[in-house]
Amino acid sequence: MPQVKKIAFFEKYLTVWVALCIIGGIAIGHFAGESMEVMSRWEIYNVNIPIAILIWMMIYPMMLQVDFRSIQKVGKAPKGLIWTVIINWLIKPFTMAFFAWLFFTNLYEAYIQPEVASEYIAGAILLGAAPCTAMVFVWSYLSDGDPNYTLVQVSVNDLILLIAFVPLVGLLLGITDVEIPYGTLATSVVVFVVIPLIAGVLTQKTMIEKKGEAWFKNQFMPKLRPISIAALLFTLVLIFAFQGPNILDNPIVILLIAVPLTIQTYFIFFLAWYGGKWLKLPYAVCSPSAMIGASNFFELAVAVAIALFGLNSPAALVTVVGVLVEVPVMLSLVAFANSNRFGIQVGQKA
Repeated sequence: MPQVKKIAFFEKYLTVWVALCIIGGIAIGHFAGESMEVMSRWEIYNVNIPIAILIWMMIYPMMLQVDFRSIQKVGKAPKGLIWTVIINWLIKPFTMAFFAWLFFTNLYEAYIQPEVASEYIAGAILLGAAPCTAMVFVWSYLSDGDPNYTLVQVSVNDLILLIAFVPLVGLLLGITDVEIPYGTLATSVVVFVVIPLIAGVLTQKTMIEKKGEAWFKNQFMPKLRPISIAALLFTLVLIFAFQGPNILDNPIVILLIAVPLTIQTYFIFFLAWYGGKWLKLPYAVCSPSAMIGASNFFELAVAVAIALFGLNSPAALVTVVGVLVEVPVMLSLVAFANSNRFGIQVGQKA
């Protein structure tokens, strides 16, 4: 019987903190609307400076966890990795686009104007095209996934992300009749992925050489986790402060956005889960593979949505609602995985 792992108190109730930040942000936006409007205009190349700083604080600690040396071990058990890549890059972005189109353009036609629906679809596409980079380590840990294989899966996803994100998003956004500023999109990937990734790799290398790998993993990295989560929460406060008036005018919009995002999350997870089981993947490989597919690199999605469409845009709102939806849904999927173990356990080969 594997040891039951418990999530830390703060992370366990992350959904509560997210909800409180959303409520607080809306309240701030309502009572300090003019000040928030001024702050929302602190931009360089369509990127809000305070938001950019906070997003950097989120992404940088996550990039410190990536170790591309582990990719050398992939050849020993490639089936799980291949399945992860298929789910994340050949299926997930297109099902997300489909569910977004189905709900925002068709089922919600009576409630949402076409131009707003187009941006909602764009925000959903940005979420669907960015597989999870950081929180998946938490989901994998809680569901007893193989940590080394999870790292390989995330690392390969990051490499593909650098190459495929821009053309894939460009293709799918083109379907929504949104004009795509490819320069801004590419710049966002460089600023929010490439640069922090390089900084993370260099920091990791330097710290390990000076202090050793044990110190880096057991002392340095744990100190950064609260910073990353705090940055996420402050980002939510700011974004919802900027979005506050729109939400108060249309409170039902949060629920409308949450429905297709929730359906997409469960759909991709169970497709990856039962597909991996049919492929006879070990539980410890199949579980994190399904978690990666179901969850999103929402920090990147938020950053690109803000850069492309602006802080007050419907697209940015969709990516932020994605954060609210993801945490409780993923915790329910962790519970499902732990209750439905199968096959080979941690430590055995795929």
